[in-house]
Amino acid sequence: MEHTPLTLPDDLAEALALFGRDQDPPRDPGEIVQTAVRAYLAERGYKPHVRPLRITPASQGSGVTDLSLHHDRYFAE
Repeated sequence: MEHTPLTLPDDLAEALALFGRDQDPPRDPGEIVQTAVRAYLAERGYKPHVRPLRITPASQGSGVTDLSLHHDRYFAE
């Protein structure tokens, strides 16, 4: 990870500190800045958005009722 010194105007530094303290759990200002920079760059096409994994269940099951219990056996077959 690269270390980049950052100078913020007093009003922005204060708002950043207040925002971090108001989060549950409280967040480090560096983490907040990283999140904001990622979003800013993604909006402008410089960094792709990272989408959360979404799994869509099958519309109908496999018909096997013990798959979660004996999954190793089914994979071995």
